[in-house]
Amino acid sequence: MIRVLKPGLSTTVQDWGRFGYAHLGISPCGAADNISLRIANLLVGNEETAPALEITLLGPTLLFERSALVALAGAACDCKAGEYRVPMNAALELPEGGVLHCGSTRDGARAYLAVRGGFEVPLVMNSASTDLRGRFGGFHGRRLQAGDELRVRTGSRNRPCRLRQASLQALPRSRPIRVTRGAQSEWFSTGEFARFLESSYCVREQSDRAGLRLQGEPIGPTEARQLLTDGIPMGAIQVPPDGQPIILFVDQQTTGGYPKIANVIAADLHRVGQLRPHDEVRFTEVSMTDAVDALRLQEKWLNRIWQD
Repeated sequence: MIRVLKPGLSTTVQDWGRFGYAHLGISPCGAADNISLRIANLLVGNEETAPALEITLLGPTLLFERSALVALAGAACDCKAGEYRVPMNAALELPEGGVLHCGSTRDGARAYLAVRGGFEVPLVMNSASTDLRGRFGGFHGRRLQAGDELRVRTGSRNRPCRLRQASLQALPRSRPIRVTRGAQSEWFSTGEFARFLESSYCVREQSDRAGLRLQGEPIGPTEARQLLTDGIPMGAIQVPPDGQPIILFVDQQTTGGYPKIANVIAADLHRVGQLRPHDEVRFTEVSMTDAVDALRLQEKWLNRIWQD
């Protein structure tokens, strides 16, 4: 049992996500940075998609009533167990009665705390992820609160993994986020699309897991047109009437009526999950072939970063 002494700013249970229910209006949810979720789980010997805690900006303080093997991955987080600093991207055995203090994230928005065995929460539509708007999944469909008690599944058939030294340095951090053309990209002139790619945007404070609102040079379609509500893929970039783009993300609505100028490629979605308010964002266009190749290369990289 793990007792929540302090919940942090926004700590939720997330796994790989809830897919196949968009036609029912169900958001995918899941980890905003699924690469870090997978790494944290593998470090403690879990299946890579097991439920873990997603820590946003400021982490929780947790009391472990039993000893546990834990690992943190994602944004660097000031985390201590007693007087000892907890390393990132490495498994650590916490003793019975140990207290884990997770502070602020420093170089990104989110960190992931995995516990060997994974968190024991009910599956809803084949996922343990928290849907905050729907108020289901995860731990009672909400963020953690002080006094909550989290159960951990017992055992794991896999052995914990160790990362190769400096293996995570290959993760892109500062280059432009790659996009393909969106479903309504033809609504925008060649000049407007070029302005979108050439502009630098700032992540606004009103951003959340549903959508990252950007501030920068306004863009707009060639002429005023009405769009009937349309399906929205993960990472779609909508342009509302004010011309300020919105990156729709893991808690996004499944349909919408604003034109979609572009779409973040799957291999760069984890980078969107690490964006903080006031971060700078730029985009670069790639082809669908390049997007598929990037995802394949990312999966190959994930298989190579572990010690034998």
